[in-house]
Amino acid sequence: MSIAENVKLVKENIEAAAIRCGRDPADIKLVAATKMNDAFRVREAIAAGVDICGENRVQELQEKLAQGAYDGCPLHFIGHLQKNKVKYIIGKVELIHSVDSVSLAQEINKRAAALGLTQDILLEVNIGAEENKSGFAPEELACALDEMAQFSSIRVLGLMAIPPVCEISENNRVYFRRMKQLFIDIGQKKYDNVIMQLLSMGMSADYEVAVEEGANLVRVGTGIFGARNYALK
Repeated sequence: MSIAENVKLVKENIEAAAIRCGRDPADIKLVAATKMNDAFRVREAIAAGVDICGENRVQELQEKLAQGAYDGCPLHFIGHLQKNKVKYIIGKVELIHSVDSVSLAQEINKRAAALGLTQDILLEVNIGAEENKSGFAPEELACALDEMAQFSSIRVLGLMAIPPVCEISENNRVYFRRMKQLFIDIGQKKYDNVIMQLLSMGMSADYEVAVEEGANLVRVGTGIFGARNYALK
């Protein structure tokens, strides 16, 4: 199938999942995970109707920006972000999905303040308590948000998670459900720079289940572009 056909299918699946649980499909945005896809293919996905482009790697983001790959489409950063790379994406992306520590949030705040900007972010939650994954433990979020309340140049718009890899998408429902509850709980508290609007969860293998459990940003790469060939990198 072509990229355009894949995008059409994914959007139809999102719509069906939303309707199954009584949600408005218009409230869910499709983030094309563009890692390892060149500018031409990214532009194909944009033309096919993806809502947002999401890039995982800072260097790749810089290269594609220079090529005009994302023109006409909002750009998010969705991969692991090192503190020494923050300076390269502030002012370039609308949203950073993967803020996994207070120290990273502090660096983003510093860089944004220097540019006179407010950077929107999501907090990454290690919802499966996996040792090999970054992110806040759920029980750490309250303290982290208390610390971030002093950062005037960031705005926390929600949460992001990557649940454990599993062969059956249904098995991730429990993690998505926990994320939605965290999202609700935080939204009921009052923080100066926190507005719980966005819940980023679900990828190619499980985005329909994620939508059913409350995701309003789904990050789909393989489902749009096909399998990545990591042997080429």
